[in-house]
Amino acid sequence: MAAVLKNAARERLDAGELALGVILRQARTVDIAPAMKACGFDWLFLDLEHNSMDVDMAVQIAVAALGAGIAPVARVPAGQLWMATRFLDGGGLGIVVPHVDTPEEARKIAQALRYPPLGHRSVAGGLPHYGYDKLPLAETCNGINAATLVIVMLETPTAIANADAIAAVPGIDSLLIGTNDLAMEHGIPGGFADERIVAAYQTVCDACAKHGKFAGVGGIGDEALLRRYIQMGVRVVLPGSDLNFLMSAASTSAATMRACL
Repeated sequence: MAAVLKNAARERLDAGELALGVILRQARTVDIAPAMKACGFDWLFLDLEHNSMDVDMAVQIAVAALGAGIAPVARVPAGQLWMATRFLDGGGLGIVVPHVDTPEEARKIAQALRYPPLGHRSVAGGLPHYGYDKLPLAETCNGINAATLVIVMLETPTAIANADAIAAVPGIDSLLIGTNDLAMEHGIPGGFADERIVAAYQTVCDACAKHGKFAGVGGIGDEALLRRYIQMGVRVVLPGSDLNFLMSAASTSAATMRACL
């Protein structure tokens, strides 16, 4: 019987549910994986684009995440597909690639991150995904292909205009809007409820529904707005980061203590 590789985020998506991720920017120890699993998250968004975390640290957290049952996914800097494949070989179950504007870029990403016959990812031995068990190569690669999430971030008006063509690319699972950068590109920093942002979410949700992909949201922490975009069809959700949650809880605690006297 073929070994089964589970991705908790993909399982949620395939069941029509939300795949809830937490952005990791400050965490540097492996216990963050089971801790976030205990909090109810399905996947870790290890941010290698906007902080100093290196691939080695990300891989250590990824291996711990595999054991904890929470999917390790990393965002790599734009175009750094060599970093993406190193993370995947080290235990990753997904990659987020930022600043994708065209279907040609998306096709290159999908080809690099999928094993043949779906792509041209190079095969490595001794992978942690199956506990380093020796399995038939075809079984290993097919299982990892099926479990790996490939997410592209749309962060410009050009990307939104190309959403339908990007969603049609085989091997791409999700189109996630980088709302902060998209709003900046429109000249409306923080304008996450602006009609242009709302229209962008509708465009991406429609494209994903048409092509059997999953729309995603990033950069928004407002619950009402998140609920609005989820109702439009978003299923890949990043409601906050370790830093956001730490600051919010710590600020509330400090304010509560100050009010005691």
